[in-house]
Amino acid sequence: MRSSKCSLSFLASLEAILFDIDGTICDSDPIHYYAFCDMLQEVGFNGGVPITEEFFIKTISGQHNVNLATILFPDWGPQRSLKFLELASEQLQPMNGLQKLCKWVEERGSRRAAVTSATRSNVELLIPIIGLSDFFETIVLGDDCELVKPFPDPYLKALQALQVSHKHAFVFEDSVSGIKAGVAAGMPVAGRNPEKLLTAAGASLSFMILKIQNYGVCWNC
Repeated sequence: MRSSKCSLSFLASLEAILFDIDGTICDSDPIHYYAFCDMLQEVGFNGGVPITEEFFIKTISGQHNVNLATILFPDWGPQRSLKFLELASEQLQPMNGLQKLCKWVEERGSRRAAVTSATRSNVELLIPIIGLSDFFETIVLGDDCELVKPFPDPYLKALQALQVSHKHAFVFEDSVSGIKAGVAAGMPVAGRNPEKLLTAAGASLSFMILKIQNYGVCWNC
């Protein structure tokens, strides 16, 4: 893995930061994981054996709903969304250091966008809960693009909306599919979750080592 010093050498020319939402700016992955465990057991997926966290990360996390329907079961309906909304309203919390990072982004005048595979209903719930209703200039949903993550289209659409070159933008992600999308769009990506999986997908550095020392920012440290 590259050192944090080397990976952050582009900061001088940074104009925009693009954020995934689920599992990146809010700790929603555990909620999704337990919701999927319950749901899939109820429908007899995998013979009723609970899914593992590794299976969730590799197969489910960061996937668009349409892809999940094909992967898991063809008659997949709104149950997951309802389960998620029920749990999220009680348990959802922003990631450690998020407010400090957002303040740093605003103070340096960087453009910002959210790029997510989540549904509109989930995004409309998540953003206010974590206190970012007025933070993002644009939000790109999976349904806004014909091709979703791991294709670069959602990130390219965000760059176009912000009118910023990929050479002057940076991505925060947590899933393999999201990191592949950011890298394919030509941007460096910071990833969280199992480091081995994310660096293999092309992540430039881990959230755990992302420290912007000159600005007093430490993301998820």
